Amino acid sequence: MSRQAGSSWSSWTLGKSGASTIEEPPGSDLEDENFGSPRTFDPDFKGPVADRSCTDVLCCIIFILFIIGYILLGLMAWVHGDPRRVAYPTDSKGHFCGQKGTPNENKTILFYFNLFSCTSPSLLVNLQCPTTQICVSKCPEKFLTYMEMYFMYRTRENYWSYYSQFCKAASAKPVKAFTQLLLDDDCPTAIFPSRPFLQRCFPDFSTKNGLLTIGNKTTFNDGSGKTRNVVELRAAANGVNKILDARAIGMKVFEDYATTWYWILIGLTIAMLLSWMFVILLRVTAGFLFWVFILGVIGILAYGIWHCYQEYSKLQGKPNSHLSIYNIGIQTDISMYFQLKQTWFTFMIILAILEVIVIVMLIFLRDRIRVSIALLKEGSKAIGYIPSTLIYPVLTFIFLSICISYWAVTAVYLATSGTPIYKVIAPEGQCEHENKTCDPEIFNTTEIAKACPGAHCNFAFYGGKSLYHQYITTFQIVNLFIFLWLINFVIALGQCTLAGAFASYYWALKKPDDIPPHPLFTAFGRAIRYHTGSLAFGSLILATIQMVRLVLQYLDNRLKDAQSNISRFLQCCLKCCFWCLEHVVKFLNRHAYVMIAIYGQNFCRSARDAFNLLMRNVLKVAVMDRVTEFVLTLGKILVAGCIGILAFLLFTERIPMIVEGPTSLNYYWVPLLTVIIGSYLIAHGFFSVYAMCIDTIFICFCEDLERNDGSAEKPYFIAPTLHGILNKKQLVPQKQKE
Repeated sequence: MSRQAGSSWSSWTLGKSGASTIEEPPGSDLEDENFGSPRTFDPDFKGPVADRSCTDVLCCIIFILFIIGYILLGLMAWVHGDPRRVAYPTDSKGHFCGQKGTPNENKTILFYFNLFSCTSPSLLVNLQCPTTQICVSKCPEKFLTYMEMYFMYRTRENYWSYYSQFCKAASAKPVKAFTQLLLDDDCPTAIFPSRPFLQRCFPDFSTKNGLLTIGNKTTFNDGSGKTRNVVELRAAANGVNKILDARAIGMKVFEDYATTWYWILIGLTIAMLLSWMFVILLRVTAGFLFWVFILGVIGILAYGIWHCYQEYSKLQGKPNSHLSIYNIGIQTDISMYFQLKQTWFTFMIILAILEVIVIVMLIFLRDRIRVSIALLKEGSKAIGYIPSTLIYPVLTFIFLSICISYWAVTAVYLATSGTPIYKVIAPEGQCEHENKTCDPEIFNTTEIAKACPGAHCNFAFYGGKSLYHQYITTFQIVNLFIFLWLINFVIALGQCTLAGAFASYYWALKKPDDIPPHPLFTAFGRAIRYHTGSLAFGSLILATIQMVRLVLQYLDNRLKDAQSNISRFLQCCLKCCFWCLEHVVKFLNRHAYVMIAIYGQNFCRSARDAFNLLMRNVLKVAVMDRVTEFVLTLGKILVAGCIGILAFLLFTERIPMIVEGPTSLNYYWVPLLTVIIGSYLIAHGFFSVYAMCIDTIFICFCEDLERNDGSAEKPYFIAPTLHGILNKKQLVPQKQKE
């Protein structure tokens, strides 16, 4: 790149390698010949290259073949799978409970003969409780053993009519002795009070005077002569009591949503309007609005600290409020935690730390915030000229929803593919034939039944011996990998599209006259038509890293108890390294997509050029990226915080004189958290467009500096005020229409 000798603000020098570099004043970025040479001046360059060719064609072909294969995999899973196997529980014979048109149509609940068997080690192998399971119309409501029923039947026949509904086949009277019953396993040895959950009968636990009971009993006869206590039953049920409590909470949560759904929609609508308002105001009052962000966030955090202190003070002297979270353990009733002083004290400390962090960052970044404000102003102008970019996140959301839905449906159909597989199950776990496949129709006539008295041939899972069924696990892995690939591709497509639209804005010398018509749709068409392969290449790299992270997490969960300290340390290091690698690749991909949108080159060259450009401007990158992200995060928090405070005042009935909100809520925090999280996601959708806009403007600005010198022949495309702040140099006056 040549340079005029009369330039007043910098001079050009030639590096050892012959690369042209800019001689920067102290404190600014120095170009390094090791990071490539700046681009030479092209007088015909007026923005994103129009004359393009397809890039990374091989990767595009592979990507298309994978999509076709993914569609075929979904069709194959749809043919072999049966989602009813998820919707309906399956008894020991492989029959669905509650399925219409079958003998079990009115028997919608699964009943376990001996729930104590669910503590057997075979449960870990088969993922099935090793006991007979049948479909019933209702769960037992009282304690009763087979022996008790057998003796009482002589005086009152209704005992058998009640007990027989929990047997395999009903008969007029109990004809079998107890020993024969145990061998044939036609009826449970005992029943106890239960209630249905997830279409299965589980113990109906309750607490009385601090003691866990079932049917007001702490001990009971299990029907085989043993006295059991309720703690054993609870262990066998594997913590089902907490799940049952969770179901009650779920019903209350549903009631709260039914009561407040329109208020939630109103809150989310206000959040959208507030985000729109901030976008408009940032264009003319970015500096003022920044201080609104700062003071608003500081005020919201201060209000939170004050509220936590008030709640903490109210609990002083109340019984049990001094208990710690550790003392009460994990509870499904979240409101119990809000009765503890420790909870509010913890919230107060967290908010105080956040308050200090915001104030400290504000003090140390006060000089560099000017850069962020200038970029926000320029970004606001770009979005103001191309308002359709604010709608693009909706399209991304639709694409992501399609990908997630297709993955979930395919995973369910794959998981339910095959025919019922039956295996030998021995309740005592002392059979050499245990876990072998069997046929329930002829099992009682086989040698296995004779060799292992008490063993049963029960349904285990769905599978098969065909090639398709043998590779179900592999198909699930492929389903997950392509899902990650598609998700990252959709995000990459959005980033490249927005970058192309904002690059069209930047490289227009006279704004908005030189901005091409429909820049967003043009950029979207270019990305799809020419750069599908490049976007697929970048997203493939990211999906591979994410897949490795998932595998490491899976291994960590499966081998947690069997690992030594050294292996845990190494695995932790690997997980940390891949987490860092994922974030580095995301950062490089993001800027590579900007270069693709501008120059239309392949992914590797664009990534290399983006990396070199960023390294030649590394100090500017550090300032722009961190400070701007900080400012935009404050904006998201402010939007969510404002809506959250209004929702809190409404749902807790603190402003009845202004507006009367919903009354008699079970948990006010349910709609409150929904509004806060929804508002944050809406604000994130708006401000993510801002973030992409600022990244694109910054990359274009760095390219602009290397292409042009501000003279009449090679003018800068950036606004003079922003150039002065980013580069801290005098600019030759140019006549640009803002």
